[in-house]
Amino acid sequence: MSQPPAESERRPFMTGLVRGLKHRCPNCGEGGLYRGYLKVNPTCAACGHDLSGYRADDGPAYFTILLVGHLIVAPLLLFPFIWEVSPWIVLPATLIPLTTLILLLLPRVKGAFIGGLWAIRPDPAHG
Repeated sequence: MSQPPAESERRPFMTGLVRGLKHRCPNCGEGGLYRGYLKVNPTCAACGHDLSGYRADDGPAYFTILLVGHLIVAPLLLFPFIWEVSPWIVLPATLIPLTTLILLLLPRVKGAFIGGLWAIRPDPAHG
């Protein structure tokens, strides 16, 4: 079992985010973060860091929907074709790409979320 990191160890927030976005262990940047689509490995295969303590819960889903809603859906509503074309055309033409985008972003946002948790060291007693 690995030793807990010293409290004085510096953990840059951006380093954790970037490593998480790349689906890598936030501690070393080498080992894989997931063993499935969103299932986090219990420990890093490269450095042995305990990854099971980072509880992402609903945070990544919330941030993914927030990003897609604000950056894609809201501006999309400004285009007249959304309101003028038949809903039978607009719904599949928008929902299929939006669903695909959300499914592609979710593991990256979850990785970044875990990387952020790694950097700020949340108190496990409150998890």
